[in-house]
Amino acid sequence: MSDASQETDSPGYGLLGLAGAGVLAALVAIFIYVPTEKTEGVVQRIMYFHVPSAWIAFFAFFIVFLCSILFLWKKEREWDIYAHASAEVGILFCTLVLITGPLWAKPIWGVWWVWDARLTSTLVLWLIYVAYLMLRAQSEPGSTGARYAAVIGIVGFLDIPLIHFSVLWWRTFHPDPKFITSQGLGAGNDLSMNITLMIALGAFTLLYFLLMSLRVQLERMKDEIDRIKKERLYSH
Repeated sequence: MSDASQETDSPGYGLLGLAGAGVLAALVAIFIYVPTEKTEGVVQRIMYFHVPSAWIAFFAFFIVFLCSILFLWKKEREWDIYAHASAEVGILFCTLVLITGPLWAKPIWGVWWVWDARLTSTLVLWLIYVAYLMLRAQSEPGSTGARYAAVIGIVGFLDIPLIHFSVLWWRTFHPDPKFITSQGLGAGNDLSMNITLMIALGAFTLLYFLLMSLRVQLERMKDEIDRIKKERLYSH
């Protein structure tokens, strides 16, 4: 392997190591360090997966929103790649939100799902970005379909403020925010719970950037393969 290729690969391995260490630290904090919550019991530990997943999903869709605007404005493929990649990673984390939520709800509420304002709006968000990916998968780079997908990526992000404020605007089953509150960050929580939540958020953030970098690299390789195929086709 050449020195150039080693320089290219080394940041990826570094990020992989950081993400792996972060996930390990989060698992230790969640299952060993933080004490069991008195009211909800062991099932409360699901929140250390559920809440960071939601935050990272929102962040991923914000990147889709931002990069989609830049793609429509500048017409540069690079922004389309970032938007597409972040949408895929965002769907992964949003799916984790929709899985961990019912796993917590069943022992606490007695049901897997209720058509609560926050739950429903989160499901709508997931469906919007699934539609984005379906349209993007059927569209060539730079095509009209890709631009329509970018519009969906922009409009879909507008659902996130609705999700965030739904528990404040309407009476819902969903618990009020436990970390970002009117009394301050983490007010009323045990310090160990706040520390564990921040460790988990850090681990999920590193995981997002790892998956994002791999997906962007894969999309660039696909573009390069398509370019080589076209060059060979037109050379004959």
